[in-house]
Amino acid sequence: MTDSAVPRRRWQDVILNRRMLICIFTGFASGLPLYLLFNLVPAWLRTEGLSLKTISAFALIQFPYTWKFLWAPLLDRYGILPKLGRRRGWMLVTQVALLASIAWLGRLSPSNDLTLVVGLTVIIALASATLDIALDAFRREILPDEELGLGNAIHVNAYRIAGLVPGSLSLILADYLPWDQVFMITSAFVLPGMIMTLVVGEPKAADYRPRTLRDAVVEPFHEFFGRHGVQSALLVLLFIFLYKLGDSLCTALATPFYLDMGYSKTEIGVIAKNAGLWPMVIGGILGGIWMVKLGINRALWIFGVVQVVTILGFVWLAWLGPAPSDGGRLAVLATVIAGEAVGAGLGTTAFVAFMARTTHPAYTATQLALFTSLMAVPRTFINASAGWLVDWLGGYLPFFWLCFFLAFPGMLLLLKVAPWNERPEDSRMFS
Repeated sequence: MTDSAVPRRRWQDVILNRRMLICIFTGFASGLPLYLLFNLVPAWLRTEGLSLKTISAFALIQFPYTWKFLWAPLLDRYGILPKLGRRRGWMLVTQVALLASIAWLGRLSPSNDLTLVVGLTVIIALASATLDIALDAFRREILPDEELGLGNAIHVNAYRIAGLVPGSLSLILADYLPWDQVFMITSAFVLPGMIMTLVVGEPKAADYRPRTLRDAVVEPFHEFFGRHGVQSALLVLLFIFLYKLGDSLCTALATPFYLDMGYSKTEIGVIAKNAGLWPMVIGGILGGIWMVKLGINRALWIFGVVQVVTILGFVWLAWLGPAPSDGGRLAVLATVIAGEAVGAGLGTTAFVAFMARTTHPAYTATQLALFTSLMAVPRTFINASAGWLVDWLGGYLPFFWLCFFLAFPGMLLLLKVAPWNERPEDSRMFS
């Protein structure tokens, strides 16, 4: 056998296996409820006459994503449906809750039932965050270390493809159907993840569970700080907080921004599907394969630069102002959406792989919940200020410039947490 034949066989072993297919379903199941809160709910509230300040304040309902590490030890210690196992049991229960809550949400009126709308969206966020804990742990436990990079790349791309349901299909349907039917149809897309949960087996690694609840709470943090040292561990946590800050903030009001620029819901939905889907999927998969050879550290640098540069697309669109009625208006929107899809997708692919690599297999759920909670802080609390920032800064243009400059601190921390020339063996798939 030639030397060149070995890598080809290993590529096939890595890419063409059942675990990669499972990662498609975990990504889709994880992304759907989050993008519903990001895209569909703001568009629904805007068309119902709510102000930008009220809409941006809805980012606060996503607080479970930032605090999920508090109850993640419960998922490490206890099961909820013993016959399915710890991971799959929690996955199924939370997906059932999402299916019912999303379907019910569309039956409410934001102007008359605002308190109920807030309460139900909090339930969706809580169920979604808990599902993320279970899915992240499940995915980490089924993927061997050499498949972490590509597996998480596939997961992230499926995650973003799921966003096309509430961010594209549902917006198009909203021009033709009442909102209750739109939310009912959207809720049906929870079903593929439920089927996956019932079909797959429980990971063998999930057989380990902390002996006591105290062990489930204390040991994950003790192990993380003990392994890195306090100073290095704090730098890692700060990096996780800052790496996607600018990118996350600039998309906080993306759909209302497009609407305010004069685009219809159908135009936004169609462009998101066509200009966002293929650059995102092709770029994301190629980026995942490229990351296999680059290593996670170098991918964080290169993909991070792309992520920062694509923020300038929003600056450009805001500078142009409301879209004129000519043939170039859709091309401008397509360029901005495609750039955001590629930049954010690549950055998230490397970022999620970095977080998975940083966990200890014995404490997967709690440590990943801590890391992804920190990642969610900007989009939950800082993004809630987006509407006020737009008003305070005097418009969208200075707001997007601020987002651009907020992306740099996270990049600078790469010098410490992921140096360019440092390539740990478990950060790459092949030598």
